[in-house]
Amino acid sequence: MTDFSHVADEYDRIGQQYQESKRLPFRHYVEEHSMFSLIGDLAGRSVVDLACGEGTYSRKLMRAGAGRVVGVDISPEMIALAEQAEAAEPLGVRYLVADVAKVELEERVDIALCSYLFNYARSRAELRALVESMRRLLRPGGLVVGCNDYPDNPPAHFDRYRPYGFVKVGGPELLEGDTITYRFFNPDGTVFELDNYFLPTDAYRQEFARAGFASFDWVMPKASPEGIDACPPGFWDAYLESPPIVSFTATVN
Repeated sequence: MTDFSHVADEYDRIGQQYQESKRLPFRHYVEEHSMFSLIGDLAGRSVVDLACGEGTYSRKLMRAGAGRVVGVDISPEMIALAEQAEAAEPLGVRYLVADVAKVELEERVDIALCSYLFNYARSRAELRALVESMRRLLRPGGLVVGCNDYPDNPPAHFDRYRPYGFVKVGGPELLEGDTITYRFFNPDGTVFELDNYFLPTDAYRQEFARAGFASFDWVMPKASPEGIDACPPGFWDAYLESPPIVSFTATVN
């Protein structure tokens, strides 16, 4: 049995602060740019946005031409924020409060977007449950794109990301299931923390292969041309040279 109720509790507590963190420049110039460059043409495609939070990417997917988007999150607070945004600007996104490891959809989808989902798995068994659920949701030929805490990011580098609005806190040597705390410094001056969990890179490859995916690849982040122009020369170097967060892709046969 897997239990991700701790994730719901955490995001119910920090929902507003997490929404504010989406205004940090790295979220748009690096995170969003890196993921959306991997998705390709969205015209008419069906997408499930897993761990959708307050729906930022669900809305961006619709604006980019997706034919159908379903956002799924375990936190009622985050889905409430997403539905408020949908009410203010109706785009046709459907939202569900559900555990990603157990969610069912009426139809399989072409693409699964999952930003910061797998780093909540505290064990290989929990990771397996998430990956197997995602596999059930995808059509043959389906694509997974996401971003995740990078397991190969050295703990000695965890404090170098303060210029980007966060630092990471963890032990000098991480073991499977160890906590990595993200401390965010928001544009509005608020500070909040959330916990991720460490699993090695090989765990991801093994669980995707076990679930029947044809491929799984880590993809190093990149800053958008807009982000490079908007910031001082060399601003993104520390982030890109030792990425704290990376993208990934996976495909279904």
